[in-house]
Amino acid sequence: MPPKTRVTEERIVSAALEVVRQSGFESINARTVAGQLHCSTQPVMYHFSTIDNLKKAAYRRADQLHTEYLMNTPPGQHPVLGIGINYIRFAVEEPQLFRFLFQSGYAEENSLLEMVDSEALLPILAAMRQGSGLSEKKTKEVFITVALFAHGYASIIANNGLDFDQEQIAKHLTSAWNGALLAAEQEEKA
Repeated sequence: MPPKTRVTEERIVSAALEVVRQSGFESINARTVAGQLHCSTQPVMYHFSTIDNLKKAAYRRADQLHTEYLMNTPPGQHPVLGIGINYIRFAVEEPQLFRFLFQSGYAEENSLLEMVDSEALLPILAAMRQGSGLSEKKTKEVFITVALFAHGYASIIANNGLDFDQEQIAKHLTSAWNGALLAAEQEEKA
């Protein structure tokens, strides 16, 4: 008789992400996750005493996937434009994960100002700072401007209100970046 397959915490979190992709974060429960794993609900509840804990673990994994996705920009493309387009493209390719990350209430940060100071954002800010030559403070200000613009686009797309037109989005994102960068540069000179 073959040994039983062990249902690990890692596999449970991966299954929860699949539930999100298929049905949305609201569908995460012991039964749907166990169904993905083809097991009883017992292993799910053994590893996660509450479904909220499972959702938080799935959120952290989705956030990690999102960051990796954002940082995978084409060589030679300006980091800010690449990251911004990837942010919007993620909403196109993974609308349920996007909604989970940004419209579920599971984010640890309660405001954009808290988010811009989070450790998870450090690689993105470092890429922006390298691409702009601005101070850390001004880089964060530019990020907020571009992030609000990109998030607006991505949210509308993720909720089926707009088609993804990369050329048009790149043009608008470049304009937002250039405007925010120019304003930051002028403020640093003043």
